Amino acid sequence: MIDGSPDYRDFGLEFPSDFVFGSATASYQIEGAAHEDGRGPSIWDTFSHTAGKIVNGDTGDSACDHYHRVESDLDLMAELGLESYRFSIAWPRIQAEGTGAPNEKGLAFYGRLVDGLLERGIRPIATLYHWDLPQALEDRGGWTNRDTAYRFADYAHHVGEALGDRVSMWTTLNEPWCSAYLGYGSGAHAPGRMNGADALTAVHHLNLAHGLGLVALRDVARNDPQYSATLNLHVVRGEEEPRSEESRAEAIRRIDALANRAFTGPMLRGEYPADLIEDTAGVTDWAFVQPGDTALIQQPIDVLGVNYYSTVTVRMWDGVSPRVNADGHKDMGGSPWPGSEHVEFLPQAGPYTDMGWNIAPDGLEDLLVDLHEQFPGLPLMVTENGAAFPDEVVDGRVRDVERIDYLRRHFTAAHRAMQRGVDLRGYQVWSLLDNFEWGYGYTKRFGIVHVDYETQQRTLKDSAHWYRELISSRRIPQ
Repeated sequence: MIDGSPDYRDFGLEFPSDFVFGSATASYQIEGAAHEDGRGPSIWDTFSHTAGKIVNGDTGDSACDHYHRVESDLDLMAELGLESYRFSIAWPRIQAEGTGAPNEKGLAFYGRLVDGLLERGIRPIATLYHWDLPQALEDRGGWTNRDTAYRFADYAHHVGEALGDRVSMWTTLNEPWCSAYLGYGSGAHAPGRMNGADALTAVHHLNLAHGLGLVALRDVARNDPQYSATLNLHVVRGEEEPRSEESRAEAIRRIDALANRAFTGPMLRGEYPADLIEDTAGVTDWAFVQPGDTALIQQPIDVLGVNYYSTVTVRMWDGVSPRVNADGHKDMGGSPWPGSEHVEFLPQAGPYTDMGWNIAPDGLEDLLVDLHEQFPGLPLMVTENGAAFPDEVVDGRVRDVERIDYLRRHFTAAHRAMQRGVDLRGYQVWSLLDNFEWGYGYTKRFGIVHVDYETQQRTLKDSAHWYRELISSRRIPQ
C-alpha cells in the first residue's frame, strides 16, 4: 500500500500532464427533446411512461433540455476547464426504428456537439450505447434477439461514418451488466423483464454487439481514435466472520463470475468462464453462443473504462433465515443474479451516499490494481465515479461538502493505484449535470452542476469549483 491518510483524505497529490480530467453524462438522462427531429421511442421512454416503474412517475421527456441548450452547456464545460467530455449517443435519435438509413437531424446534433467540444479544446469521448435501445428492436426481442447485435453494428457504422474523423475515443457499451441483468433479470431497468435466461442471453448478445461494433467502427474511422468498452465491475468482498472460508470464497467466486468475468472473459480473454456456465446450467444451456462468437467479441481495445461507486459484501445463504439482498439495486421483484439466488448481499458499513451506497475509496484502488494485475498492459480509465447527495441552492450557492470529500478520497485512491503501477489514463466525474437518475427519476442529484428542472437554471456547485482547481493545478486541492 502507498503511504497516506488511512481515510484517503490526501491533498497535494499531483497527476501527470497527460492525465485526462473530464466529466460524463448519458443521452436519455440529459437530452430531453424526446419527440423532436425524428427521434423514435426507446425502451426507457416506454418504461418511464409505465405506471409504477419510476419514482414520482418521472420521465426523460425534458430532462435537462440539453438538446436545446447544447451551446451554453458547452460553454459551461469550458468554464470548468474540462479536458474531456464523455457523452452517449441516443440510438433512436439516429435510427428511430433501430434499422435503416440514419436520421440526418440526429447525426447533425451530435456533429454540433463534437465540433463544439473540439472548438473549446475538449476531447470527445463518445459512447454508442448507454441503455436507450430503440423500442422497435425490443418489440422484436431486444437483447435476447441475436439480430440486435447486428443492428448495433449497422448503427455503429452510420455514427462512425458521420463522426469518425473527430471523436477521440469510442466506447461501444456502457455497463452491459445493467442492460442485461437489471433490464432482463430484475426488472429494475428498461425493458423491465424478470427472466434469468433472458438476462444471460442478453449478456452474450451485448458482448457480441461490442465486438461487431468495434469492427464496424474501425472500418470507417479516419482519425486514429482509441477504442474502449466501459464496465461497472463489482468489487466483491466476503463477510468478515464467515461460516467457513470455503463458503466465503464460493460466494465471492459466484458473483465475480456473473458480474465481472461474464464480460472480461469474452472481451479480453476470448472465452466465457467455465464456472459461470456451470453455475447457470439450471437457467440456460448457453446454446445462444455460436461457433466463432467469442473470437468476434475479443476485439483489441486501447482502454478499458471502469465505472465505480461502491462495494458489495456477500455470503452463501443458509436457506432458512430470511434472505438478505442489500445489493444496492432497486428491488422490483426479479433477480439480477441468475443461478446465484442463494447468495446473500449483506448491508455494509457507512457512510453512505443518497443512493444508500457505501463510500469506500479503497474499493476503487483495489479494483484498479486487480485489473492491472489480471490484464497487464491494458490501459484503464475511470469513466464514471461520483455521488448523489440532496443538494440545495441557498443564496445562489450549493455547498456540497460531502461530494467534495467523496471526490477527494476517490481521486486519492486513483493516485495511489497509479503509484502501484496501474496505467490509468484519466478520470471522468459522474456527472456533469444533475439529471434523470433512471428508476429514481429526479430525486437523486449526482451533478457537480445543479439543475433546476423547472427553470433549467444551471448553478455550479462548490464541487465544480473544487474540480476546476484540481484540473488547473493537476493537484488534489487542500
